[in-house]
Amino acid sequence: MMESLRTAGKLIKIGLAAGRSTPGDRLRWWGLFGAAAAVAFVVLATVATVATYHGRETRADARGPVITDRKDAALLYREGADSVGNMPVSVVFVHPLTAEAPVPAGVTRWPQPGEVLLSPELVRTGGGEGILTRYGTFAGTVTTDGLVTPSERIAYVRVADTPPKDDPRWMRVLAFGSGGGATGEMADQRPVSSPVLALWALTGLPALALTVVAARVGSRTRDRRSSLLQALGGTWRHRMIVNVGEAAIPAALGTLAALLPYAVASVRDIRLPPTGYILDHRDVWAAWPTAAASAAVSLLAVLSIVVGTHRVHRDGTSTRPASFTSRVPAWRLVLCGAGVALVLTSQYVPRRAQLVVFACGTVVMWAFLSSLVALLTRHLGSWIADNGRRRGHAGRMIGGRWTHAHPGVIVRLALAMVIGIGIVAQMQVWISRLGEQSHAAVATHERIKDTVIELATGSMTASQAERFRSSLPAGSVLLTRTFHDPGTSQDTWVTIGGSCRDLRTLHVACRGDTGPAAGSGAQVEEMRRWYGNLRFAQVPRIAVKADGTQSLLVVTPAPGQLAAVKQAAYTLPNPSVQVEALGGNWLASSGSRLPNWIQLFGVTGILFILLAGAVSAAAEFVRIRHALAPLSVLTGHRRVFRSVTSWHLTVPLLIATVVAGAVTAWHSVFFIALVQEGSVSWTVLSAGIAACAAVSLTVGFLGARAAAREADQWRPTAD
Repeated sequence: MMESLRTAGKLIKIGLAAGRSTPGDRLRWWGLFGAAAAVAFVVLATVATVATYHGRETRADARGPVITDRKDAALLYREGADSVGNMPVSVVFVHPLTAEAPVPAGVTRWPQPGEVLLSPELVRTGGGEGILTRYGTFAGTVTTDGLVTPSERIAYVRVADTPPKDDPRWMRVLAFGSGGGATGEMADQRPVSSPVLALWALTGLPALALTVVAARVGSRTRDRRSSLLQALGGTWRHRMIVNVGEAAIPAALGTLAALLPYAVASVRDIRLPPTGYILDHRDVWAAWPTAAASAAVSLLAVLSIVVGTHRVHRDGTSTRPASFTSRVPAWRLVLCGAGVALVLTSQYVPRRAQLVVFACGTVVMWAFLSSLVALLTRHLGSWIADNGRRRGHAGRMIGGRWTHAHPGVIVRLALAMVIGIGIVAQMQVWISRLGEQSHAAVATHERIKDTVIELATGSMTASQAERFRSSLPAGSVLLTRTFHDPGTSQDTWVTIGGSCRDLRTLHVACRGDTGPAAGSGAQVEEMRRWYGNLRFAQVPRIAVKADGTQSLLVVTPAPGQLAAVKQAAYTLPNPSVQVEALGGNWLASSGSRLPNWIQLFGVTGILFILLAGAVSAAAEFVRIRHALAPLSVLTGHRRVFRSVTSWHLTVPLLIATVVAGAVTAWHSVFFIALVQEGSVSWTVLSAGIAACAAVSLTVGFLGARAAAREADQWRPTAD
C-alpha cells in the first residue's frame, strides 16, 4: 500500500513538472483554466436554475388563492392582464368583504378602496406609462416574499365599488397559501427541463468542446509520454495519474474561478442581460451545498476528459498512441450517425417528447460532426499528397501528408466553426418562432400603431358606457365588437356597432347616407385582417351584454394614447379584464423573454466556441512553426510556408465549413417542419458560413507567417 502511494506521488510530481516544461505549456494551462471555468459555470448555472424554480414554486404557493363556493368567504378575487411596453403584467382585482379578509404573501394589509399595490419592478419600468395612476392611487409596493422573482410585474388593485353579484369573473377566496392556484408569472411557467435543455444545448456543448480542445493542446508530446509509460510497464492508472497531475492545478483554479460569480449571485440579486430577469439571491444561497458538490463533479468531468483524450493501444502490441494523429475512432462516427438518427426519428415520438429527442440528437450530432469532417479530410489529404507528388509540388505534398497524418488538428479547429454555425442558426430559428399571428401583430403595429384598442370587460349598461366614453381622450370613438357563431355550417362573423357619428368617423355609411358602406381607412382594414368576416351596424347606444360575446373597441385620433385609455378602463367601477392594442397579445409574445434567453445562452456559447477556436489555432501555430522552419533551407524559398498551410489548414477547414453549412441548413429546415413555426434566415446562415471561411483563410495565413518568422531564427539542433 505504501509503495503504491509513493509511486502515485512520484507520478503526480512528474505530471506537475510536465505541465511546466511541455511545449505550449502556458497555452494549455490557460486553456484548461478557461475550459474548467466554462464547464463549472454551466454546471453552476444549472444548479441556480433548478434552485430558482424551487424558490419560485415555494413563493407562488404562499400567495396562491384558495377558491371556494362557500358564501362566508371574506374576499372577492379576479385576475386580469396588462402590459408595460411589450412585457406582460399580472393584475389582480380584489374586494374584501370583511375586515379579516385574507392577504397573500408579500401583502401586509389590503389598501383602501381605489388604491393599488405594485411590485417594485413594475414601478421602475412603468413610470413612463403612468403606471402609478393607471389602476388607482398608488399605496405601496409588494414585498419580495410575495413575488416569484424580484423582476415580476404584478399589481393588486382594490376596486372602488362593490362588484356586481352576477359577474362570474369574480371568485370567492377562502385563504391564500398551500393548495392555491397559480398566479402571475407562474400561470404559464415552462417546466425546468426547458431552460436546462436550452442551456446545455447552446452553452454546455461549447464548454465541453472547449475542454476537448484545451486537453489536446500539445498532445503530440503527451502521446509520446503515454507510449513511453506503457513501454516501461505502466498501466492506464499510472498514465491517468500523470495526466491528472499535469492538469489538476489549472482545472482546479478554473473551477474555483467559476464559483466567484455564483458567490456574488448568492449575496445580491443579479439582473441577467438581455432578459431583464432578476435572479433571486435567496434561491442561489440556499443551493450552496448542491453547488459545491456540482463544482467538484464538474472538475472530475474535466479531468476525465483530459484522461480520456490521451489514450494508447491496449493490446500491448504497439506503443503508438491511439489518438487522432493516427486515425479517427469509428465510435465517433457511429455516435454522429446516432445523433442524426435521433433528429430524424424525433418527428415520430409523442408530441411532448419531440423537442427533447430532437435536442439530444442535435447535441450528439454537432459534437461528433467534426469527426466525420476529419475522416473526409484525411482521405482528402491522401489524395492531395499523391497529387502533389505526381506534379512535383512540395507544398501540396507536405500539406496533404500532414492532413492525412493529423486529422485531429482539423477536428479541433473545425469543431469551433461547426458548432458556432449551428448555434448561430439555431438562435435565429428560435427567435423567429413568433408564428404568423405575431408577425401580423408586428405589421399591424407598424401601420396603425396603437390607435385601435380592445377592451375585454363584463356587462356594461348604456349609462356606464357613456361615463366611460367621457373619460377617454378627446376625439376617441367607442364601439362594440360582437362575435356571432350560428353553430351550423355557416361561417362566424363579427359585428362592429356604434353611433352614426362614430361610424362616419371610420368612413362607414349610416342609414340614409349615400356612398360605400363597407368602410375605409387603415383602422378598418386592420380590423378586417384580424376579425375576418366584418360587418357594421348602427346602434343608438353602446352597451355590453353579460354573455361574453361582446367587448369594446376604442379608436383614438392619434397614436400614443393607449396609457390614457388603460387608465380610463382600469379605474371603472368594475374594471376591464384586459386592455390592449389590436393584436397586442401577439405583439407581446414577439417581445417576450424567450428570444432574450436564447440570445443569452447562445452568445455565451459562442464566446466559449471562439475561445476554443483561438486556443486550437494558437496551439497549431506553436506546432507548425517548429515543424515548417527547416523547409526554407530544403526548398530554397519561403513560398512553401503559404502552400503547406493552405493545403493543410485552409482547404480542409473550407471543406468543413461547406459541410457544416449544408448540415445546418437541413437541420434548421427540419426543426421548423417539426415545430411548425419560425423561418430560416439564409442571410444569417450565409453570413456565418462567410465568417468561418474568412477564419479558414486567416488561420492558414497566420500559420504561414508564424513559420516564416521561426525560419529566420531556426538553427539545426540535435533534437
